[in-house]
Amino acid sequence: MRNASGNGFDSSDSFAVSGAAEGIARLHDIPPSITPSHGDDSHLLSRIASPADVKALAPNELAELCREIRATLLAYGHQHGGHIGSNLGMVEATVALHRVFDSPRDRIVFDVSHQSYVHKMLTGRAAAYLDPDRFSEVTGFTNPDESKHDQFVLGHTGTSISLACGLAKARDMEGPNSGIGNVIAVIGDGSLSSGVAFEGLNNAAEQGGNLIIVFNDNEMSIAGDFGGMYGPLARLRASGGTAQPNLFNAFGLDYRYVEAGNDVSALVAAFEEVRDIDHPVVVHIHTLKGAGYDGEETHADRQTASASPVSLDSPTGVHPTDNVNHSEPWHSDHCNLSDHEPHEGQCEASHWQNPDAAIGKPDDPRKHYGKMAMAALEPRFAAEPGLVVISPATPGSNGITHEFRERAGAHYVDTGITESHAVAYAAGIARAGGTPVVATTASFFQRAYDQFFQEMSLNRSRVTVLDFLGGLSGSDNTHSGAYDVTMFSNIPGATMLVPTSARDYLADLAWATAPAGSADAPAGPVVIRVPGEAILTAERDATLLPVTGGQIADRPQSTSLPVSVSSASGGISAATVRGTVSVTAQHAGVRHMLDWRVNRTGSQVAITGLGNAYPLAEQTAAALSADYGITATVIDPRQCTSLDSDVLESLRDGHQQVITLEDGQLEGGWGEKVTAYYANHHVSDGSRNPRVLNFGAAKEFTDRVPLGELNERYGLTVEQVTEAITRCF
Repeated sequence: MRNASGNGFDSSDSFAVSGAAEGIARLHDIPPSITPSHGDDSHLLSRIASPADVKALAPNELAELCREIRATLLAYGHQHGGHIGSNLGMVEATVALHRVFDSPRDRIVFDVSHQSYVHKMLTGRAAAYLDPDRFSEVTGFTNPDESKHDQFVLGHTGTSISLACGLAKARDMEGPNSGIGNVIAVIGDGSLSSGVAFEGLNNAAEQGGNLIIVFNDNEMSIAGDFGGMYGPLARLRASGGTAQPNLFNAFGLDYRYVEAGNDVSALVAAFEEVRDIDHPVVVHIHTLKGAGYDGEETHADRQTASASPVSLDSPTGVHPTDNVNHSEPWHSDHCNLSDHEPHEGQCEASHWQNPDAAIGKPDDPRKHYGKMAMAALEPRFAAEPGLVVISPATPGSNGITHEFRERAGAHYVDTGITESHAVAYAAGIARAGGTPVVATTASFFQRAYDQFFQEMSLNRSRVTVLDFLGGLSGSDNTHSGAYDVTMFSNIPGATMLVPTSARDYLADLAWATAPAGSADAPAGPVVIRVPGEAILTAERDATLLPVTGGQIADRPQSTSLPVSVSSASGGISAATVRGTVSVTAQHAGVRHMLDWRVNRTGSQVAITGLGNAYPLAEQTAAALSADYGITATVIDPRQCTSLDSDVLESLRDGHQQVITLEDGQLEGGWGEKVTAYYANHHVSDGSRNPRVLNFGAAKEFTDRVPLGELNERYGLTVEQVTEAITRCF
């Protein structure tokens, strides 16, 4: 995924939204007297070229700098979008860090690093937030290629303490010549719930030496705080940091508490107290997520919220708010606002803000197909007590809406940012006879690789995995989904399905989640790659499927498992599913689920398009027919776990070429297996050994390269595939 300006963002980021917003403040709503203007020396932020400039400010200028930064973030959010809420809460803390510490000699490691926008502004990159023409110059996360003040490329979560421990260890081993001073890990905004964060805390206490852990406690994760540690943290806040048990003390760490986490003077004093400390210490700061958004509490019946101008009555632009400490089950406010309607406090919508240009656009594939899956599962809850949807954070961006979670009750579990735990937890549910469905983003599932192998596959656990945002995208280099097929399809015992329509997607979901003991149910875990933009666009415009028009033959079936889809329950109406009047997911046996579908039989050339690359297969076939008179065979493999040898053998007769298209890493991927099949099953009659051409992505990291450019780079266009085919004749 990619937003309009090209900024990288994580798996909770989404660009398209539904419904026009009312009451949204625009750029002109921000008072001109405090709106920073690049190159205007009357504004402090325009004069900040490095942390040295922050240190040179008079003490009474720090609050004004914070105010200007906050106004800049609000304007940037409207024009460009991004992780605005977490950064609004970190304005004062980041200014204080650069006021007290000496970056880059003092190493500051931002966890997740979507909290680093303010850090970037203060380290020579303010123009990338002030000047719309330069918005795409910086990534959404820290990156050493941008600045010596960024320590690591970080887009995932929980690792800052471990990384800081490593920096501090090398410093202590090398002594005064290491060039490293204080080491500071900035964690929070949900990242403390990640298991690796606790591993880092454990190591830090044992290692000793200078290490400062700044815990940004904004009482929120992405959708809300979940887990037993949050009760003690709340009691620490309520007691001013004195309550026990104190989980940081329990690890053997020193501890300081700062209630006024949005008071720059209080934070400067706190950081000065721990600067050059000779042992690990946690500085627990209580901040307000989205500080500067509309401070009015949003009630259940309120439909819109606004990002108000920075308050003229506040020295830093932070509004007073009562939008905290709700008793509602998701530990967040009683709203279900869109990504362009954030507000202060416990507001899920403030995790990622869509730009105003996205208002009114339809749902992106993650939300569209995520809502569809939840609508299919929800009617089964009453009769299937063991059916549980598990989200390791990021539910909203994957279509697991606030309303669905409320209705699902105990059938929905948010484990926090804990992919490894979520998969192992699901394996436990499956072992007890339940039906777990784990849903998150492809690049995040990499964090659970060991659990996929051991707890899930080795144990043949009946776990269903919804793999969102798989395939090529224009996202940043830590959130590409191009590697999911190479990972999931090569795990022994796991089945990976790659549907190319809503109908197949629902059928795959019904089969994968068939209750234990059902006839023809899968014997082990099933991964379903949720369709992406190419599929959804083709669902909305059948002319993009020129061979079939979206009208495909039904799968072979043995029994039926109805899946109700009701718009009244917040789901997708039946009319939205291409080619159907009512939605019935077909529950077929394993053999039928893994059969490839030949959507058109032709000769000379057979084109197989995996998942999101399937529309390209039909478009290429149409071009071959129109321009060269070749009627190509068109195949939808539907899965990438195994090869359909019957289909591959049938292609020997009358086909000189077999083409594989995939929108993922080619090396170790699916297409090379087709090549290997023919190489390993060579027949003596040379005319019956078709040549195989593979098209897919190179084994590389890409950073915010537009999807169209990636397709051109990898030859995944109609013109390039057609040219390669005809050149071989």
